[in-house]
Amino acid sequence: MSKQAVASTPDKPSGAMDKFLNLIERAGNKIPDPAILFFWGLVIVWLLSALFSQFDFGMIHPITGQAIEVNNLLTGQSLSSFLANMVTTFTSFAPLGIVLVSMLGLGVAEASGFINTGLKKMLNFTPAKLLTPMLILVAIISHTAADAGYVLVIPMGGVIFHAAGRHPLAGIAAAFAGVSGGFSANFIPSGIDPLLAGFTQSAAQVLDPAYIVNPLANIFFTGLSSILVVCVGWYVTEKIIEPRLAATPVDVDAEEAPNLAVLSTVESRAFSYAGWTMVAGIVALITALYPETSPLRSPEGELTAFSAPIMQSIVPLIFVLFIIPGIVYGRVSGSFKSGDDVIKAMAATMGTMGGYIVMAFFCAQFLAAFSQSNLGTLLALSGADLLKSMDMPGQVTIVGMILLTAFVNLLVGSASAKWALIGPVLVPMLMAVGISPELTQAAYRVGDSVSNIISPLMVFFPLVVVYTQRYMKSSGIGTLAALMMPYSIAMLIGWTIFLLGYWALGIPLGIQAPYTYSMG
Repeated sequence: MSKQAVASTPDKPSGAMDKFLNLIERAGNKIPDPAILFFWGLVIVWLLSALFSQFDFGMIHPITGQAIEVNNLLTGQSLSSFLANMVTTFTSFAPLGIVLVSMLGLGVAEASGFINTGLKKMLNFTPAKLLTPMLILVAIISHTAADAGYVLVIPMGGVIFHAAGRHPLAGIAAAFAGVSGGFSANFIPSGIDPLLAGFTQSAAQVLDPAYIVNPLANIFFTGLSSILVVCVGWYVTEKIIEPRLAATPVDVDAEEAPNLAVLSTVESRAFSYAGWTMVAGIVALITALYPETSPLRSPEGELTAFSAPIMQSIVPLIFVLFIIPGIVYGRVSGSFKSGDDVIKAMAATMGTMGGYIVMAFFCAQFLAAFSQSNLGTLLALSGADLLKSMDMPGQVTIVGMILLTAFVNLLVGSASAKWALIGPVLVPMLMAVGISPELTQAAYRVGDSVSNIISPLMVFFPLVVVYTQRYMKSSGIGTLAALMMPYSIAMLIGWTIFLLGYWALGIPLGIQAPYTYSMG
């Protein structure tokens, strides 16, 4: 590999880029933990409810036909009700249970090594010409296993590119683009689907208490989006990033890098057993669904109706379809010696969810108060009136939603915390102008993904910097952000156009996912 002098070293980004990143980092570091944000949000809702309950806004709820009145939550009765229902509010919080249950199964599959082995196998049989798109595709699939992409696929991208005689930083950048830039592009259901759907449903119920959001409401859109992300990432890597890195020296020899993609005979055999177990489970599920009298169908024989047990069992199915192959892999490979190891894997997964559980507690109390006060309905309908007066096409509104999310994402890294913060306002607001919660969620997912790879506050950003420093010791935050900027811009433009075209063609976003919402 060429080690000639660098013509334009990427470790010193342009002044404008440097200032932008420094501004984002300073602003983001001043933002409190999401749990603290929700606590203060709860206090603010209480105070505003007491203030605005004194006024008559003359607004009529479009669904109930009743006048909208702000309820004072600082009365003795309201506060006593808050304390009495605090535990129930938390335990009945929709995003809590669905995330924890799905992560139990995924955690076992990841801890056993089943998912990591599958990712390695996909890269092992890839022809050299297709190395870039396959690496990005594997990075996208890695979302299924929570953080596996960050700790396995991204460093593996550097190793594989280096071994192939290509610049390792290009491999790291391509993998990072797939793992984080394509965070919402996946054709395999994962924990993020029920997580976001739970928050979207809670937000939609601010305006329509009976509204239900299917956990797979965006699965068709995200599945096809994976093709887009692969194509965009492939083009940017080979046409922009690699030429830019051509004159950049590497500080480590390829021979010194361990081959992370090597699989043992035991791992291969264990994966075969586990893989066929998963296939058998899927076949058994399809067989059970096929008869029109199947107990998994609705009373009318439909599969996709909300009343169908299969639609209410999506999260448990994710749990089952990953935990059983995970156990099989663990037993065959020896990573699980007994049932105790399976339980320990589940416990370890729950240990990583501690921060989420704390945030969910405060978020649940905040959303409950926000809904009970009627401030959310008032704010949503007022914002909707503003949007109507501006008379903007729905497509412009969706583009604005994507841009807003991408900007907020630079300051608040957590996808769940961010959506829990802005969803209760944006979802009902767009419902009031005829845009469905499912379409709003899809727009959010686009904006949330594309700016991940340029935000120094994204939790794994420093780890990726460490990966780059292995091959170029002088690299830093600015280096990585400058390297990822072309991916971010290309994905923002391409994915936004893709969503608008997808909408124009009327292709279903997912299961039980309309584009429009009517309050009539």
